Amino acid sequence: MTRRAKALLVLALVVVVGMAFRVSWNALRDVARTIGADDAAATLYPFVVDGLMALALVATLVLTGEARRFALRVLATYTLASLVLNYVHGLVPQLHSSADTWGRLADWGPANWALVLLATSLPVGSIYFGSDLVAKVLHHRPEPPARSEKLAELVGNRSTPDLGESTPTDPVHGFESLVAESIPPGEQPAEPEPTVAVPVRSIAAAEQAPRRATGRVPSVARTPRLVRTADDLLNEARSVTADWSDAALTGEAIRKAVRTSAANARTLRDTLRAERDANGSADEAVS
Repeated sequence: MTRRAKALLVLALVVVVGMAFRVSWNALRDVARTIGADDAAATLYPFVVDGLMALALVATLVLTGEARRFALRVLATYTLASLVLNYVHGLVPQLHSSADTWGRLADWGPANWALVLLATSLPVGSIYFGSDLVAKVLHHRPEPPARSEKLAELVGNRSTPDLGESTPTDPVHGFESLVAESIPPGEQPAEPEPTVAVPVRSIAAAEQAPRRATGRVPSVARTPRLVRTADDLLNEARSVTADWSDAALTGEAIRKAVRTSAANARTLRDTLRAERDANGSADEAVS
């Protein structure tokens, strides 16, 4: 609907409400005169009743929650009261007289007492309920939509089969199970080979990830790799373990100190122990 159509609709509504108020205004003015109001009070009486109805309607559109339900109850109560007084005005011909005289709203005593109580209590109720509604509207703050409501809306838009199943813990196996279910039993593919999880090193946000080479690195640009011979390893092990005791001379200790493989470390350990045994025997023979 365009803005012009909406404006015309609102204008038509205002016109209809204005004419309805004029009809109700005549009945409520005569009722006010009958219960003893003067000309000025009788003229303002319809604004007290029907005016509060309009205020309650606006408050209903603005407020939310419990305050909105309170405004709806006020609107319903004053609408019913205006309807009853208009109905009584149509039943009692004496109320149509323009004479400013006090009279009765009904021939039966209890009914007259009830109607007089209703007509006289509406202005007092308008003061109380009108002030309360205005205070609620002025102090009303629209609440932003909660995150849980958004999640509930997203879940509500999902299909029924999706709601019955939880998200699989392992996305790879969960995807494989979904694919297996969608393929007929007679056409199941062969099981793939088990994959080995490779740990991924996390990179800080401020740190720039190293750029990978897009092609084969030339031999000239490669970093030369140092290759140690057996003699180099033995000489390095001799210098490192010169101050070690025989108990500390183990393959694991040599492997960590020289940074070589376990097999080379065991070979170095046996060689160093043999040299120490030979040196010890030579020293005993000299002494």
